[in-house]
Amino acid sequence: MNSPVSRVFLFDVDNTLLDNDRIHADLDHFIAGEFGADGAKKYWAIYENLRDKLGYADYLGAIEAFRLECDDEVRAQGLASFLLDYPFAERLYPHALDAIAHLSRFGTCVVLSDGDVVLQPRKINASGIAAAVDGRVLIYVHKERMLDDVARRFPAGHYVMIEDKLRVLDGMKRRWRERLTTVFVRQGHYANDPAARKEYPPAQIELGGVGELCKLADDAFLSSSEPATATE
Repeated sequence: MNSPVSRVFLFDVDNTLLDNDRIHADLDHFIAGEFGADGAKKYWAIYENLRDKLGYADYLGAIEAFRLECDDEVRAQGLASFLLDYPFAERLYPHALDAIAHLSRFGTCVVLSDGDVVLQPRKINASGIAAAVDGRVLIYVHKERMLDDVARRFPAGHYVMIEDKLRVLDGMKRRWRERLTTVFVRQGHYANDPAARKEYPPAQIELGGVGELCKLADDAFLSSSEPATATE
């Protein structure tokens, strides 16, 4: 176990540091180009069914299943190559790595993500995110259920979670209470879902983009029950 530190900043990846909606759209465009609109529709149906079953997005697993159902198994292998060779660094949100560097002045930065064991690590490494946090990367099936393991691996007096899903932030806050400051990054389709905004309470800090973290000083992350926003 690591020695305790005063503060750990936990960064989500998809639609927090990386524009995963854009990656999703690029994959959809590629599949449609190779297999037509019906082929793309079939792939995404498989993907959604697999996500419901596993509890996380498994793009490569969906490709394996799609390969068995499409009319050209060999050509289907190109979908995996498209993802594994994808230029993930080009999909970093503006100043995403700067935000990590900025918060590293105030505590230890750790990636806390969920996903599969092949593409998600590939995405985090190829984008430069893993290097930015000095290899401190945690990937779970349901990260919000693994807080005891997170605390065991990175013990700290206080945690800050930076995330695009209010559902995840709310679940973590209920568990860690005053030990956690929640930061909601309003990026991607989950963050801009009106239903989610109504269903879950606001985060303690709300930002229009992850790069706005660079505007915040150390004392902005002291736990409080009052929501806040970044200021110039």
